[in-house]
Amino acid sequence: MGRKFQPESEKSLSEILQIRRDKLTALKEAGHDPFQVTKYDVDTHAEAINEHYDLLEGSIVSVAGRLMSKRGMGKVSFCDLQDNTGRVQLYVRRDLVGEETYAWFKKCDIGDIVGVTGQVFKTEKGQISVRAEAVTLLAKSLNPLPEKFHGLTDRETRYRQRYVDLIVNPDVKDTFVKRSMILRELRSFLDQRGFLEVDTPILTPFEIGATARPFYTHHNTLDMDMVLRIETELYLKRLIVGGMDRVYEVGRIFRNEGMDPKHNPEFTTIELYQAYTDFHGMMDLVEDMMKDVAQVVCGSLVIPYQGHEIDLSHWERLTMVEAVKKYSGVDFADWKTDEDAIACAKEHDIDLPEVPTKGAILAEFFDAYVEDKLIQPTFIYDYPVEISPLAKRKPTDPAFTERFEYFINATEFGNAFSELNDPIDQRERFERQVAERKALDPDSKAQVDYDFINALEYGMPPTGGLGFGVDRLVMLLTDSASIRDVLLFPTMKPIEG
Repeated sequence: MGRKFQPESEKSLSEILQIRRDKLTALKEAGHDPFQVTKYDVDTHAEAINEHYDLLEGSIVSVAGRLMSKRGMGKVSFCDLQDNTGRVQLYVRRDLVGEETYAWFKKCDIGDIVGVTGQVFKTEKGQISVRAEAVTLLAKSLNPLPEKFHGLTDRETRYRQRYVDLIVNPDVKDTFVKRSMILRELRSFLDQRGFLEVDTPILTPFEIGATARPFYTHHNTLDMDMVLRIETELYLKRLIVGGMDRVYEVGRIFRNEGMDPKHNPEFTTIELYQAYTDFHGMMDLVEDMMKDVAQVVCGSLVIPYQGHEIDLSHWERLTMVEAVKKYSGVDFADWKTDEDAIACAKEHDIDLPEVPTKGAILAEFFDAYVEDKLIQPTFIYDYPVEISPLAKRKPTDPAFTERFEYFINATEFGNAFSELNDPIDQRERFERQVAERKALDPDSKAQVDYDFINALEYGMPPTGGLGFGVDRLVMLLTDSASIRDVLLFPTMKPIEG
């Protein structure tokens, strides 16, 4: 009796790997090395065949993709071929493709990449298919794909092996198609409003006095340490000084800090600056922009996100003082001194900031009592000057700045200012910020960007500025719980060995 067929799922991994390598060796020895094929002319895709069958019936087409299933029936084989657009069935008969071709084709494995030329038709069961007339092996899959019914479900493995995730979980690609759509629409929105897209340096000569921790590297030729940027702000505002009234940058930002479902060490932001407007103008722009992108990408202003229905057609606007009073009952007006604020913080078990001023403590109350309540779109504005070193002070209350952040689903999505354009005030804030940083960390390399101060001394017009995270926006519009779900290759700790 002949040997009973043993499917791959019943073999050990080492057996499968060896068998696939043996098949490749046999192909090479027979003069059919798939890796010597340099190109294959594709003229039709699976989606077009399935959606436009009436137009393509009887046509000869060339398709290419990965074999995702095989059903052998003696002299005939049925297979599912997956390409960039979807799947289509292949109908491969020995008498049509020839003895030699059919012999090696029957030995093909799930995951192999093939090119097929044939006629579009329907089987007796009504299945749209391509009746193969010629088959070419384009690449041999030496590793088996995850088995059919359980697939690649472990999230850690999916993030590490996104290439396999995309093969066996086609819906994952939809997220990244939407990500591309979102970026395209954001650019279109800004371009139509007269903004100019620009590029600024990723490598910068020193660490500015910001709170984010940077990554350091070294430039050998100049023999100097350099920093991967933690923001694009100061370079973009130099361009406003230079007369480029509306600029934006889509750029990668790097911060050497913690990782969680909302944070990755490198992430994408858009920063934009518009001369002759203020933070109220930026609020209006955010509303219009969010509505535009949601309508184009999702077809609706009501977005499902992690169990909530987010209504992007309505935005609440609250000052930070109003929000803290609304959700905690604490009134900032009752604090006459920093000591009053410290006492109140202790009464409410609020952690004191490193420099416990009234404004900084107000921000701690906001974090503790307010942020997790902001499910629907909300602008929080009038931030304390202590935590807003680049924002213009409120003319009516210099303890606060013309700054806002906007929140959705208890998450901060963006940050905007009426930009500080007073070079004297800016110098004082930078120098104080760097001094505080070095007092807390004597090894800090933070410096004042005096060239930026010099730029401001030439005069920068009143300007509104906005920065927001693209990844969080993609999370919202694709209903993704983790930033890793919207990054093709998120940062992962290497596997030892």
